[in-house]
Amino acid sequence: MTRPTARPHVVVVGDVVLDADMDGRVERLSPDAPVPVVDVTGRRESPGGAGLAALLCAAGAQVTLVAPVADDAAGARLATQLERDLTLVRLAHQGGTRTKTRVRSGGQSLVRVDDGGPGAPGELDAAVREAVRATLAAADAVLVSDYGAGVTRHASLRDLLAAAARARPLVWDPHPRGGEPVAGATLATPNLAEARAACAEDAPPDVLAARLAAAWGVRAVCVTAGATGAFLAAAGTEPVFVPAVVAAGGDPCGAGDQFAATAAVALAGGALPSEAVERAVADASAWVAAGGAEGYRARLAAADAEPDRSPAQPDGQAGRPAAQPGWLVGRSAAEPHGHPARTLEELAARLRAAGGTLVATGGCFDIVHAGHVATLQAARRLGDHLVVLMNSDASVARLKGPGRPVVGAADRARVLEALDCVDAVVVFDEDDPREALRRLRPDVWAKGGDYGGAQLPEAEVVRAGGGRVVLLPYLGGLSTTTIIERSAASVGRAS
Repeated sequence: MTRPTARPHVVVVGDVVLDADMDGRVERLSPDAPVPVVDVTGRRESPGGAGLAALLCAAGAQVTLVAPVADDAAGARLATQLERDLTLVRLAHQGGTRTKTRVRSGGQSLVRVDDGGPGAPGELDAAVREAVRATLAAADAVLVSDYGAGVTRHASLRDLLAAAARARPLVWDPHPRGGEPVAGATLATPNLAEARAACAEDAPPDVLAARLAAAWGVRAVCVTAGATGAFLAAAGTEPVFVPAVVAAGGDPCGAGDQFAATAAVALAGGALPSEAVERAVADASAWVAAGGAEGYRARLAAADAEPDRSPAQPDGQAGRPAAQPGWLVGRSAAEPHGHPARTLEELAARLRAAGGTLVATGGCFDIVHAGHVATLQAARRLGDHLVVLMNSDASVARLKGPGRPVVGAADRARVLEALDCVDAVVVFDEDDPREALRRLRPDVWAKGGDYGGAQLPEAEVVRAGGGRVVLLPYLGGLSTTTIIERSAASVGRAS
C-alpha cells in the first residue's frame, strides 16, 4: 500500500496523568515499623496516561492532544513537557493533577502512591467545543486513550468523537472505568482482562474480540493478550491472531499505550487495520524488551541531560519410507512404545488424552521457508498440540501444476516434524483438508490469512466438529512460488 510522504496528523483524546519516579537507596529498616527506609537520590517526572500515548504517536506523526489539564503547579509542568513535542488543547480539569509516584530502589518499585483528581473534564463552552471539533476534523486519525477519569463518559466529547469516527479512522483504547467505544470506531483495543470483564465471561480472546465488535458496533476489535500476542476480529470475517515476539525479562508497563499509538499512526498513514495491528504487536514487543515505561522515562531523562539527543524509541520492529496419504508422523503420533497412530481419530484421542487444546493447520509446505515457520509457530501458540495437515505429492501437483512439488512428501513431512512446535504431520490426498478435518475434529483450525475476507471452504466442517477458525498473518514477500521464480531467474542470469 502506498503511504503518504508527509507525516500524518494524529489527534489524541484522553486522560493525562503525571508519572513520577522517586529513586533511592535502601540500607536499613525503620525503627518504628518493619518497612524499608528509602534515602531519596533523585526524582523524575514525565507525562503518563494519554500523555504518554500522545508522545509515542509523536515519534511517527504530528500530534495534537486534547485533554483536561489541572490549573496547578504539577499541571503546568505536565503541559510544558507535552508541548515540547505536540500541540496541546487544554480542557478544564476537576481537582488537582492526577499523579502516580513510584518509589524505587535498585531498579525495583517498592510502592506506588496515587493522588490528585478526579480529573474529569468540565463543561465545554461553545468556543472550546468548536476548537475540539475543528481539531478532530483536521486529523488523519484519532486515538482515544481512556484512563478512567471521565473523558470518555463526557456527553459532549462523546458526540464529537462519534462524529469523528464516521469521517476518519478512530482507535479506542478502553478502560474499565470509562465509557464504551463510540459506534463506528475503526478499532477498539481492550486487553484480555478488559475484554473478559466487558463480556462477563472467560472465553478465548478471538471469541471475545468478535463478540465485542458486535456488541460495541465498531468495525474491528483487537484483544491484546500480553506475551501471547493480539486477536483481531471484524464482522463477517474470521479472527486473525498476530503472535508477539518473545521479550524475556522485559517490562510490560505501557505496552498497551505503545500498541494503541502505533495502530493509530499506521491507520493515519493509510494502513489497513490488520496491517496496523501487525505493526502494533511488533512495536509493543520491542517496547517491553526495551524496559517498558520505566525504560522510556529513563531515556527521556537521558535526553534531557543531553539536549541534542532525542529519547530513543525501541526498534519495532533419512531412511523414511515414501509418505503416503494418511501416513502419520511426529513425536506425539507415537505411543511410548513407538507404535504410530493408525487413524486420525486415534491421533486426536491420544493428543486430547494429554489435555489441552488441539490445533490444526495445513498446506503444501513445498520448500519450507521462514513464512511457513512463522505460521506454524503462531498456530502452536493458539493451543497445546499442533497437527499439520499436508497435501500429498499428487494433491500438490493438481493444485500447483507441472513441476510441483519440488520436494517430495516424505522429505516435507520430515522437515515439519523436526520443528518443536509440531506434534504430528498428516498427509492427505484430497485437494482440500475437509475430510481430514472431519475426522480429526480440532478445537482450532489455523490458516494463513491470505483470503481477503473470503470464507474458507473448510470452515463449516470445522465448526460442525465443535471447532473454530483463526486466520494467521503471512510474512510479506515470502512464498514457495516466489522462491522458485527467483531461483530460476538467478540460474538464467548465471547461464
